[in-house]
Amino acid sequence: MNRPALPRSIWVLGLVSLFMDLSSEIVHALLPLFVTVTLGASVAVLGAIDGVAEATASFAKLAGGRLSDKQQKRKPWILAGYGLAAITKPLFALAGSPLTVLGARLVDRTAKGLRGAPRDALIADETPPEQRGAAYGLRQSLDTVGALLAPLAAAGLMIWLAGDIRSIFWIAVIPAFVSVAIILLFLREPERAAVTVKAPPLLRSFREVDAGCRRVILVAFFFTLARFSESFLILKGADAGLSFATAPLMLVVFNLSYVLLSYPAGALGDRRDPRLILTAGIALLVIGNAVLATANGLAGVIVGVALWGAHMALTQGLFAKLLADVAPPHLRATAFGLFNVATGIGLLLASLGAGLLWDAEGSSATFVASAAVAVVAGAMLWLLPTRPQKA
Repeated sequence: MNRPALPRSIWVLGLVSLFMDLSSEIVHALLPLFVTVTLGASVAVLGAIDGVAEATASFAKLAGGRLSDKQQKRKPWILAGYGLAAITKPLFALAGSPLTVLGARLVDRTAKGLRGAPRDALIADETPPEQRGAAYGLRQSLDTVGALLAPLAAAGLMIWLAGDIRSIFWIAVIPAFVSVAIILLFLREPERAAVTVKAPPLLRSFREVDAGCRRVILVAFFFTLARFSESFLILKGADAGLSFATAPLMLVVFNLSYVLLSYPAGALGDRRDPRLILTAGIALLVIGNAVLATANGLAGVIVGVALWGAHMALTQGLFAKLLADVAPPHLRATAFGLFNVATGIGLLLASLGAGLLWDAEGSSATFVASAAVAVVAGAMLWLLPTRPQKA
């Protein structure tokens, strides 16, 4: 039986994500070595920058989700988030110290936060429950195409421009503004029926969402504790012998696995118990960490990084699907905001811990610790609800 086509807005949002991720990941691909080599900061400082920035984005997602639910509007907040990100991209080219890099990341990630929950809520608004896994998987796949192309572009530009990172950061501004143009020209928000239930005050939001939402959020938090920033994968590639210009290619390996498996994993989650697919994703993370902890050469690092990308493909879209299925329609964006606060705090703690452990004990201990936390998160997956609420 033929599956119905996904709504047009899913493709539009996917293309918007593709171009913005191309811009952001060109910067992200070069930032770890820029911070640790050019600016001379420690790996712990890099972990703090990544973790604090992502946590900031998560709190901004709570505010963006809350405001979107209050107004029952998605597009204005999506446009505001992508527009602010485009405007602030030049800050990276102007950065001259780790503190300036942190400021640029905070502004950029705040912009990401404003758009994230309204965007995910719009996907849920337009997609029936039986297609949500495929919808989130498709958007994530297109997003990851941008992330896949970015390190290739970064490496090519490093060679072409003889390592002039600031010029590359200026070039990365261009695709960011393309994404904003796509929103203005092509994104249409459907009319929604008036909602009589008001969105709760910001600080009461967690109590207002139901138990099913809270379980998804709790499990996602513990899962994220096992997954630190991909910056550490770039540093692992450098440890394995890659040069300053080619170490970002680790993100190509990571994102190739991610983009190839995101849509199939999401579509499969529409037909099978999502917990089984999430458990497989946890298993891939554990195996990937074991490979990275013991790898002595570049080949082993490539295999481990590919497994990291595969585990992301099998988990990220399905967590979004599970939350969309159980969140009440009038609180969808708020629920996604809460979800992202929890995972942002988890990523902050994971990245801080990874940086400190890397400096103190080396990369192997960092990946072993991640594997241990992943095993605990895998056991918690079976707390997740499986039956969607009627939209």
